[in-house]
Amino acid sequence: PSGTVSDAHARVSTPSCGSMADDRFDGLYMTVAQQAGGIDPLFDSFFGFLRRKTDYYAGAGDASKAEDTMKAAFKRHLLIWQKEEKEKEAREAKRKAEDEARKKRIAEEKAKEAAEAPPKDSRFEEISDEPVPAKPAAAAPAAAAGDDSGAPAGEEGESESKGATPINNGGITDKYRWTQTLADVNVMVPVPEGTRAKQLDVTIAKQKLAVGLKGQEVILDGELHARVKAEDCFWTVEDNKVVNITLQKQNDMEWWKCVLVGDPEIDTQKVEPENSQLSDLDGETRQTVEKMMYDQRQKQMGLPTSEEQNKQDMLKKFMVRCSGCAGGRGALCRARDLGRLRLTYTQPLLARASPHAHQAQHPEMDFSNAKIC
Repeated sequence: PSGTVSDAHARVSTPSCGSMADDRFDGLYMTVAQQAGGIDPLFDSFFGFLRRKTDYYAGAGDASKAEDTMKAAFKRHLLIWQKEEKEKEAREAKRKAEDEARKKRIAEEKAKEAAEAPPKDSRFEEISDEPVPAKPAAAAPAAAAGDDSGAPAGEEGESESKGATPINNGGITDKYRWTQTLADVNVMVPVPEGTRAKQLDVTIAKQKLAVGLKGQEVILDGELHARVKAEDCFWTVEDNKVVNITLQKQNDMEWWKCVLVGDPEIDTQKVEPENSQLSDLDGETRQTVEKMMYDQRQKQMGLPTSEEQNKQDMLKKFMVRCSGCAGGRGALCRARDLGRLRLTYTQPLLARASPHAHQAQHPEMDFSNAKIC
């Protein structure tokens, strides 16, 4: 139609920020690109559309203006791409610097701890005028270590062997990085830049993970730390240089200490769970969590928990039933509801008493502070 090219030239020559970042037609362009089969056929098809359906060439008056418009659009988006690449490289460099700083800090902390720890042989050397028995001398370092750390030496050794401090609840190995939540594990495996999905060979089984390039040596291949729901797992390629794998845990109430058996482990006691709301839980789980929270608050205030309250209520009901014993000298009060326990009282009763009066007359039957297992 007449006049469309001039409008198109005006929009191209003075683009807004919104038009440059407009991704509304990405799906359409992707479909056309896939059907065209490449960049060159895509351009050929697009300019053929301009020739057949618009006055892009004729409306400019001069063919060179149409060419200049195309070059201007190309240069504009080239600059945008170059800027995005620089920002991406800066982010990657920052991440690598942070990883290196973290590794260096951990190494320095371990070196400091090793320097501060007394040598093994020095633990048994003590200058004294009196002979020191062998056993107390051997026990003395353990006691000193307990005073410094507030825990036995054995526990300290155990805590050191639990693994590295988690990073985003995961860790970093020489072949991949990984993070986790209670529900899933995310594994990021670097691959040569420019790698496409069709060049990869990724295998995810219930308890196995393998990643590699077709025709080349595998990058990862091993047994998973725990079982996963293989049918719910998936993987993608990000920026043609990172394979992002998402593993759905079969047990969603367990923290993994590693991804593959034999790889470096993390200290799961230092994992920071993600925040969740009670409304996100199912009915049974929510009821259990609310009961645990209630019991925790009761304990903090020095009050009985829900289970202890139930036991006290049962004892009160028994006391009420027991209070029905009739008056008269030598009357019997038998605690039949306590199973094996049978108590006989011969104290005189003046009249039919209330539960509190009965408890006052029979202090032996006061179970308010009893602990029943």
